[in-house]
Amino acid sequence: MTGGRGIPTALHLFLVWATTTATVPVLGFALVLTGWGHGIEAAVLLLALSVPLLVGLLAVVGASARDLVPLCGSAGGRLGWAAVVFVLGTLGDAAGLAAYSGHVDLGGAGTRVVLTGVPYAVAAAILVPSRWVRLGAVAALAVGVGYGAFVGPAQADHHRRTAEIARYREHPELLYLGAPPPGMRVAGAQVGPAYFSVSYRAVREGYDVSYVGLGVRPASTPVPRCPEPAQRTVTCTVDAHGERRTVERIPGGVRAVTLARRHGTTEVEVSSQTLGEAGLRRVLDTLHPLSDAELEELMRDSAITQGY
Repeated sequence: MTGGRGIPTALHLFLVWATTTATVPVLGFALVLTGWGHGIEAAVLLLALSVPLLVGLLAVVGASARDLVPLCGSAGGRLGWAAVVFVLGTLGDAAGLAAYSGHVDLGGAGTRVVLTGVPYAVAAAILVPSRWVRLGAVAALAVGVGYGAFVGPAQADHHRRTAEIARYREHPELLYLGAPPPGMRVAGAQVGPAYFSVSYRAVREGYDVSYVGLGVRPASTPVPRCPEPAQRTVTCTVDAHGERRTVERIPGGVRAVTLARRHGTTEVEVSSQTLGEAGLRRVLDTLHPLSDAELEELMRDSAITQGY
């Protein structure tokens, strides 16, 4: 491209960008309102009426490039040029809309409006018979595709994961985990506004129905106490160290054992019908704050949920 064509080319691309930036968002908003208020048929009718008008408007803009773009040298050629720019630019906007719906960050509302006209300007640049202009258009296209398909989604995923971790760690004083008993694993966890619960199950589930439940919640009494009034099938004691031991006799000879301790300002309770007191006490003895690695693993395995 010679120096004398640089300014006219820039002006031509600017006019394409300005025209589509001013009209396409308005059309999109009108389509949404029409479809919402009058149904899809009315929106389709509006689209069918608007597309020829937009193509005609682009053809008028193309008249400024009659000396730059061979297609714009005649009225018919300008209509063809306008149709190509409209189709390619609309495909670019559709790709941007898909990326935005996938939570790719495209800036604020003003930035998104400004970006609306960029695909049309890139399409117009590709049709300019200049190697450098076309290289610039291809470079802009590559940047857009790279950001929309790779960089943007990766950033969106990182932000989403960071926000999810922040939600889980809203009450860090409750997030405590004990080491799984031998032959068991952490099967799931739930974070609530005033509790944290963990379930341990057998590594090889099937006939092995071993289960241990751990719960952490704010302490409700200054010192551990047995519930009152006492139930006939429940035995409860509190030792000198403040550990509460509860044994419930269940029909069929099953004993449900629950051990509870104070841990700072919280009360930690661990219970099971299959694991003995020694195993439950070991879970309490190995309590530790839930680490980032442990939380990441639970999230990766979809083993942690938000409770209400």
